Amino acid sequence: MGAEKLQKATFKHIEAELYQYPNTVKEIKKRRMELLHPYLEEVDENQGQGVNSVRSISRPTERMATRLTADKRLRNLEEIAEAIESVYNDLNDKQKDFVRMRYWSGRNNASPVMIAMETDVSERTVHNYKRRIVEAIGERIGWI
Repeated sequence: MGAEKLQKATFKHIEAELYQYPNTVKEIKKRRMELLHPYLEEVDENQGQGVNSVRSISRPTERMATRLTADKRLRNLEEIAEAIESVYNDLNDKQKDFVRMRYWSGRNNASPVMIAMETDVSERTVHNYKRRIVEAIGERIGWI
């Protein structure tokens, strides 16, 4: 871990992203579908002019690829999801159980005592898991 201490607001923001991770994955899929299959056709602003004056990409595959790579919202969601997945995949089984219970179980802020009992670790270890996991995600995203 880096020598820099994670600011409290950043820590809370990363935790919020952990809580929202299942929704983030859904949002990524939804956003990709919106970009790949827009409901409204693009309007050609150069109607009535010659073929050489059209400035948009005419090949559909390139247009889709450009939409996907140029969309800031999609890139941001993917960056956060990839950081969470990467850190999660590097965790041991007890730490993975902690993440599932604390952030993804839908039990809304399962207490550290309850998580400690269910994962058979001390309450202090649960707090250490939380701090280390959040810091690792912050480093992967580049927020610390």
